Amino acid sequence: MKIQHNNPDSCTACTACIAQCPVTAVTRKFRGPKMVGPALERMRLSQEDTEPSLEYCSNCKNCDIACPSGVPISTLNMLARAKSFKNRSHSLRDDMLAHGEKMAKLAEKIPGGAFLANLGMNLGGSLGLMNLAGIAGERPLPSYAAESFLRQFKKFKQQSCPDKVVFYPGCFINYNDPQVGMDFVAVMQANGYEVIVEEDFVCCGSPMVATGYLDEAGEQARTNTELLKKWRQQGYPVITCCTSCGLMLKQEYQELYDIEGMAENARNLYDGCEFLLLLADKGKLNTHFAALEEKVLYHAPCHLRAQGFGLPALDLLELIPGLRVENAGAGCCGIAGNYGFKADKYDISMAIGEKLFQRIKDSGVDTVVSDCGTCRLQIAHGAKVETVHPLTLLRRAYER
Repeated sequence: MKIQHNNPDSCTACTACIAQCPVTAVTRKFRGPKMVGPALERMRLSQEDTEPSLEYCSNCKNCDIACPSGVPISTLNMLARAKSFKNRSHSLRDDMLAHGEKMAKLAEKIPGGAFLANLGMNLGGSLGLMNLAGIAGERPLPSYAAESFLRQFKKFKQQSCPDKVVFYPGCFINYNDPQVGMDFVAVMQANGYEVIVEEDFVCCGSPMVATGYLDEAGEQARTNTELLKKWRQQGYPVITCCTSCGLMLKQEYQELYDIEGMAENARNLYDGCEFLLLLADKGKLNTHFAALEEKVLYHAPCHLRAQGFGLPALDLLELIPGLRVENAGAGCCGIAGNYGFKADKYDISMAIGEKLFQRIKDSGVDTVVSDCGTCRLQIAHGAKVETVHPLTLLRRAYER
């Protein structure tokens, strides 16, 4: 985990961020991370300055990863974006994309709400209503699961174990892709861990920050920080299987807000595959895997690489006999959370992902593995292949 300090004067104008910016590579509408980030931030420190191309920063973090001076360029951009909304209103599109948890909770309260919401989204896309709202109608919106992870988890009978971990599912796993959460529970059980789920956790706030709702995301951060502190003090590691949630909880909270206990909580937070690889390093990982005779491609999400702990999923999958796994190594997929769902960013998002899509097609695989839920959506949409979380393959290898 690399916490960087919001000091624009640390920028030496080396342009490494520009060279690694996937948005700059496909459009001139974005003036580039150096100019929009630290260069303009120096101006903004003395007077108000609004740069329209700031809207094109996807907050993918590749500029932060590339910066040799440790400037959190994307965070400077998100702070400036939030400040710009002090003098203007959010659109309905922004409100919808920033508040996925609120919308999912509304759907869950209505009998058959998930079915009706999915039907509405599909019809809205086919009739062009999504584009009218500013959402890319060409892209399928993530459907709601018939039963959330939390509801499935409450019915699941775990084997009691002395070792326990706390799971932070995040909105996407809870409401859209609960199978990943259930796969995580099964894998932890196979390794002698009982999983606790804290029901009072709220959205990490990542989609709110990316859309300019900084203060509201700060309230989410305060709630989660108190809950993370509670479990840390009881000695239980907290694990998430969503790379954007993990980045937000561990790193971005500290870069964006000043809340007591964040740094201590961050040291007790783990990505699911990171935690399992640490078990392997200690010789404690259950390696009784059955063979999986297939070839898959692995895509490393930008928000995972930004956390600086390597590619643990890739190392874990290589332990499964018979499984041939290759690192795609084709850069950003382009979706960057809710960025690629915006109608005016859709073409940019797909142009960024084209290198990865071609790499997948050239590899001849039918399945791509990635830790990030929205990366999986983008890859399925752009390359027309099956996508799975690494834990899904680990679970299959344990249960065969």
